[in-house]
Amino acid sequence: MSPSSHRARQGTRHGEKSGGDAKHRWLTWGKKIITWVFLLGVVVLMGVYAGKVDWDNVLQALKNYSPGAMLAAIGLVVVSYLIYGVYDLIGRAYCGHKLARHQVMLVSFICYAFTLTLSTWVGGIGMRYRLYSRLGLSNSAITRVFTLSIATNWLGYILLAGLVCAFGVIKLPASWGIGEVALRLIGVGLLAFIVAYLGLCTFSKRRLWTVRGQKLVLPSLRMALAQLAVSVANWLVMAGIIYILLNDKVNFPLVLGVLLVSSIAGVIIHIPAGIGVLEAVFVAMLHGQSISHGTIIAALLAYRALYFIAPLLLAIVLYLGLESRAKALRAKNERDAQQQTPAGDEVPPA
Repeated sequence: MSPSSHRARQGTRHGEKSGGDAKHRWLTWGKKIITWVFLLGVVVLMGVYAGKVDWDNVLQALKNYSPGAMLAAIGLVVVSYLIYGVYDLIGRAYCGHKLARHQVMLVSFICYAFTLTLSTWVGGIGMRYRLYSRLGLSNSAITRVFTLSIATNWLGYILLAGLVCAFGVIKLPASWGIGEVALRLIGVGLLAFIVAYLGLCTFSKRRLWTVRGQKLVLPSLRMALAQLAVSVANWLVMAGIIYILLNDKVNFPLVLGVLLVSSIAGVIIHIPAGIGVLEAVFVAMLHGQSISHGTIIAALLAYRALYFIAPLLLAIVLYLGLESRAKALRAKNERDAQQQTPAGDEVPPA
């Protein structure tokens, strides 16, 4: 090889290395910019949310409850957040990743608190991708966990809503334009959806789908039943919190039904934490019951304080702590993964 050819090849390699370094620097800066934009967006949304909360009324509502009622409600809040953490543990089993269970529960708690207050886009999607990727999960694994978590939440909702509507537990205000017969038919349709889902999980021969490059596996019947069980339990616990805060003045099935209606209304309208929607639906649907509007509003203010605000404040602290330890935790997770049989990025049978 001539000296000139050798120098030319060295120059080429040097140019490729310089180009690679420049690309790496741009990617690093790009990730930092995206991170700061995301954090800034969270701060702005929190400011908007805080401005919409009447803090004096919240504090007054909390003061009016007995210690026993407050302890019972707080206990159910803790139970609900623990149950929600199981959603992501099911997702862990579904995609076969090796993150420690306590890390999964921590990420789930933070994401749920942010989701309830700042919408699914911030908590359910943005926060999950941020934290799970920092802990070492691939984007495909995060997508599968997120997809299963969302599906789990709404499967329980659909089952309960189907039962509530089909058996005439609730009656919508006449101005909403949905009569009793139509509501019962909707309930039957929702229950048929659940039956169809369980049937697919049991009998479908095709288990794998690819959606926009992401591999999704149909869960087994056992996993589908686990999804329904934990989601139904969570919705029942949430209704139990409001039932306690209403001082047992409204029967539990009705409280559950109104909560289900208000939850879907909040999703459709896209107001942070459903501010105003929850109250409006409860007041409209409990009209005629032996309970005053003031009692309803006070109960829902207390519910927001216990189920939305307090967990969010804790989630902020935990989020900052997890961010500061993320590199060390990721390194530990990678070392632990090397000591185990590599699971790969393929979707395991669910």
